[in-house]
Amino acid sequence: MNPLALLFLIAGLGLIGWLTGRARAQRIDRGGAKRLHSLPSQHGWYVATWAVLPALLFVTVWASLSPGLVRSAVLEHPAAAQLPQFAFERDALLAEAKRVAENPEDARAFDPLAQQLAAPTRAAEARYNWIGGGIAILLAFSCGLFAWSRVRGELKARNQVERIVMLALLVASLIAILTTLGIFLSLLWESLRFFEQVPITDFLFGTHWSPQVIEASDPGKSLGAVPLFWGTFFIGAVIAMLVAIPFGLMSAIYLTQYAAPRVRAWMKPTLEMLAGVPTVVYGYFAALTVAPAVRDLAVHLGMPFASSESALAAGLVMGVMIIPFVSSMADDSIAAVPTAMRDGSLAMGATHSETISRVLLPAALPGVVAGVLLAVSRAIGETMIVVMAASGAANITLNPFESATTVTKQIVDLLTGEAEFDSPKTLAAFALGLTLFVITLLLNIVALRVVKKYREAYE
Repeated sequence: MNPLALLFLIAGLGLIGWLTGRARAQRIDRGGAKRLHSLPSQHGWYVATWAVLPALLFVTVWASLSPGLVRSAVLEHPAAAQLPQFAFERDALLAEAKRVAENPEDARAFDPLAQQLAAPTRAAEARYNWIGGGIAILLAFSCGLFAWSRVRGELKARNQVERIVMLALLVASLIAILTTLGIFLSLLWESLRFFEQVPITDFLFGTHWSPQVIEASDPGKSLGAVPLFWGTFFIGAVIAMLVAIPFGLMSAIYLTQYAAPRVRAWMKPTLEMLAGVPTVVYGYFAALTVAPAVRDLAVHLGMPFASSESALAAGLVMGVMIIPFVSSMADDSIAAVPTAMRDGSLAMGATHSETISRVLLPAALPGVVAGVLLAVSRAIGETMIVVMAASGAANITLNPFESATTVTKQIVDLLTGEAEFDSPKTLAAFALGLTLFVITLLLNIVALRVVKKYREAYE
């Protein structure tokens, strides 16, 4: 049975359950014998959830069990006796047979044995799909019928539905937490494998980064990440912030204090549209427009061998990209300052600019700082701009016209090479990812704490 068709059938049974449950509750209500505890629609939702949720839960569990059942059925086929003994080769042949089974007209197997196993794979998948679909439909029907039979005047259907809604909201809120935890654990596991081969002190405090040339006896000599950390900080937290903070803050001040309502109505959405531009577009702009202009500027300043892949080119475009982050947070923070503070300052004879600099900005400073921290965490995690505009040379320099690289740029380079997965060169990407993850997580935590403190001050 097609999985999509199965989901439609379960949804249809849920709809039937909702209609019949509501109709049964309405008949009881019209009878007048007992007053309904809950609304008829709530009884309908009670029946519908009983019809849908157990079936969906079974489908989820069956989706994880059926591949193993199909594999066992295929291995019992006589042709499976010719499969190789090595697990990797056997799994590759079974995967190829599965691909051919799912696309019999468009796919052909390179191995004749996989072609022979395609038919039993297709038959086993069809059999277990029908078994799982039949059980799911039967479960939906029986559970819906059970819930329909329980519809009475005294049934607290509203409470039951509210509990289900609360559980659904809890699961939705836990998904983000569990996803973050899963990302952290996956990075941590691979990073621990890396640190078994490279001492963590060599990685965190080493100043030489050259993963292309690694000594087998001491790989830590070539995998010192300090140049990457410096390049990330220099491009994302220095150059980009020198662009984003002044322009973002000044635009927020203008929009909240000087702009007419008509001007603010179109200028603020236009400014925030910058946050919706794909980063690859910023990367093209940096590589094709900004980088040549920065190189020409360096040549005019007396650096004839300046490279177009400079830290300044990537940092400038990155700063433009994160202007909306700073501007939006500063705008909201300044707008949240009580009007009485501004009016009191003006009433005391202060000018408009004095009121902004001495009253509004100090009061809104926690929110502005939180916006800056969030923008920094966004900047240091940026990938496409630095991949297309920054260099791969790991340098520790204060000259913005020189080449520099970042952690994200090196992660892309390490994972797109041809090295073995267990090599220190490849595993270094996970160590870099873990370090970047921890830094951005700490910045976000600090920013959220600052925002929380700011909100408590004026609520």
